[in-house]
Amino acid sequence: MVGITVPARVRSAAVVMGPAFVVAVAYVDPGNFATNMAGGAAHGFLLLWVIVSASLLAMFVQYQSAKLGIVTGRNLPELCREHYPRPVTGLLWVQAELVAMATDLAEFVGAAVALNLLFGVPLLPAAGITAVVSFGILALAPLRRRRFESVIIGLLAIVLGGFLYQTLHLGPLTGAAAGLVPGFAGVDSVLLATGMLGATVMPHVIYLHSALTQRHHRPGDVRGVLRASRTDIVVALGIAATVNVSMLVVAAGAFHQAGAPRESLEDMHSGLGQLLGPGAALAFALALLASGLAASSVGTYSGQVVMEGFLRRRIPLWLRRSVTMAPALAVLALGIDPTKALVLSQVVLSFGIPFALVPMVLLARRRDVMGASVNRRGVTAAGAAAALVISALNLFLLVRTVVG
Repeated sequence: MVGITVPARVRSAAVVMGPAFVVAVAYVDPGNFATNMAGGAAHGFLLLWVIVSASLLAMFVQYQSAKLGIVTGRNLPELCREHYPRPVTGLLWVQAELVAMATDLAEFVGAAVALNLLFGVPLLPAAGITAVVSFGILALAPLRRRRFESVIIGLLAIVLGGFLYQTLHLGPLTGAAAGLVPGFAGVDSVLLATGMLGATVMPHVIYLHSALTQRHHRPGDVRGVLRASRTDIVVALGIAATVNVSMLVVAAGAFHQAGAPRESLEDMHSGLGQLLGPGAALAFALALLASGLAASSVGTYSGQVVMEGFLRRRIPLWLRRSVTMAPALAVLALGIDPTKALVLSQVVLSFGIPFALVPMVLLARRRDVMGASVNRRGVTAAGAAAALVISALNLFLLVRTVVG
């Protein structure tokens, strides 16, 4: 039997592929359902440009995070602890934990709503079921990472399939191209745009990606591994971008153009059933459930990375899950509107982006950290500009909300 020689580039790609797909789940979590579909229902295609821009920004940001882990063999929280003063590290850890709670809020509420839509399970018990299932998925992460990645990729495929099914059942779309031109229509659209940004560029996976790739640290083949990682990111986040665009397009085509705006996930589910048929409603609910289960597991995993890196402490996953899921359980127990809670959680996440992005940009420009792979001035400037734009948008939102 003749052996088959596999090129080194192909071997590198095969080994590195996977982390970006885990990260991509966070880019299509239930918060995206709430913000993207609320934006499409209320404003049509107006905010399509936000999703496209945020998706491109996400690819840039996640590559920088992956590069940090590959080149240094350390993840971002570990590097922050090594190179920044202790008070700065403490501040970064506190805000990262708040981000983790906002993330869990979106994921648990989304999965609970999905179980309620599919099986009629009350929201609070549904959140408990979500916790049990996510624990099972998380059990694969420490020792069976490839299997964990496979499960997450499978759930991502369900989300993609659900929205492709809905998109194919839409009628002709008019005016979609106009949504690629930047613009707003009042403070409400700015709030939704900020939520879309927070739901797309997720601070907790900026930390996580560097941890997932640090095991690929190979001083002798840095370029090859980085090349394979770029492919991983473009493919995985390209799929996530497709899902996000589909969310807004479905809401704009089914609700806005029909003059039937929807304000909640439950309304969107029933509306899809009425306008596109029961299959579309089922696809929506299944996609929402898969998204919530996958994203809740990834969120807890990233929270563990954050605590270990910043504090060099490890707590049991069940305890971390219990703490970070508390706000979600409180929201459901108090009867707060789940969709509004989801949108606001994404705004909180948007405020957390600069706290992860700025330290990463500053570390990647240091030759003592990155060696020969240090970022060039243009890349550093691009990262600084991204952090500035996000911060300016958040500040504008805060001022307009308080004053107006």
